[in-house]
Amino acid sequence: MNRMLFSPLTLRSVTFRNRIFVSPMCQYSAEGGMPNDWHFVHLGSRAVGGAGLVLVEATAVSPEGRISPHDLGLWDDAQVPAFERIASFVSAQGAVAGVQLAHAGRKASTSVPWKGHRALGPHEGGWEVVAPSPLPYAPTHPIPHELTAPEIDQLVEDFARAAERARRAGFVVVEIHMAHGYLLHQFLSPLSNQRSDGLGGDLEGRMQVPLRVAQAVRQVWPDGWPLFVRISATDWVEGGWDLAQSLVLARRLQQLGVDLIDCSSGGLLPNAKVPTGSGYQVSFSAVIRQEAAIATSAVGLITSPHQAEQTLVTGEADAIFLARAFLRDPYWPLRAAKELEVDIPWPVQYERAKL
Repeated sequence: MNRMLFSPLTLRSVTFRNRIFVSPMCQYSAEGGMPNDWHFVHLGSRAVGGAGLVLVEATAVSPEGRISPHDLGLWDDAQVPAFERIASFVSAQGAVAGVQLAHAGRKASTSVPWKGHRALGPHEGGWEVVAPSPLPYAPTHPIPHELTAPEIDQLVEDFARAAERARRAGFVVVEIHMAHGYLLHQFLSPLSNQRSDGLGGDLEGRMQVPLRVAQAVRQVWPDGWPLFVRISATDWVEGGWDLAQSLVLARRLQQLGVDLIDCSSGGLLPNAKVPTGSGYQVSFSAVIRQEAAIATSAVGLITSPHQAEQTLVTGEADAIFLARAFLRDPYWPLRAAKELEVDIPWPVQYERAKL
């Protein structure tokens, strides 16, 4: 039986074997930005499990861009070989290997989630956080340093250099993280960007730095390889970033050579009321796909194969990013194929279990 979930998707010269994508999920398990055996097994098992794309978690473009001291990073050439091992294995299993590049901005320098996810001081291994404006993420977080024009130039350069390292490591997809309240989202939202130097104010001003980053990455990323951007389609707060502004951004990103918008939401403010529920962000993907005429992915509490299939069949997305579903079951695509009555190849080492 033909199912859209298991149909190939081609973006530029890259073909994904199916439309089941592993969402970038921070593991907070690195030292010095280096991936280790945990990351190798975590990501490799999802490739063995049949995913079409395995996207490495938010990977910082500079040390101060990490969410926690235990985040991955691609700010140094010495980090490349450890990523190369992962990208090579993922690709050998038939999945496409990708990486999300990020800077946490004012949400940086925190402890890992299982230790409270609280702001860290310098005596605890923390560092000074930066942002578009000196507005803290929460009352318990420090006031960030407002980025200067030269520092913004360096930020753009950091993203470009990290993308070059990603290419050398063997990744063929890069996603720029402009969502979840991290630095590029902080530039986009009027709730966190109150600059008066032309990089804030109206929508055009607030988009300038994220657009510069996208342009810089696209310039160094091979023409035949896709570039994704993850956005928060809304802040879920009145007067903040919203779907109408996301549409404008999506159109501008497409003009710069971005191939897919990964549609998430929220994360800018800790007190936002997010109406979570099954597939609660799918409508954002549907609207952006239709009105901006760009490929999109849906993400957020999509758990069942039939739900994922329906989202694609109805034209609400071109691909499905799964997060918690893949944490529960690294072999979700193999199970989904059986449930949807699709015959797909299994790893030869596992074929004895294919019934």
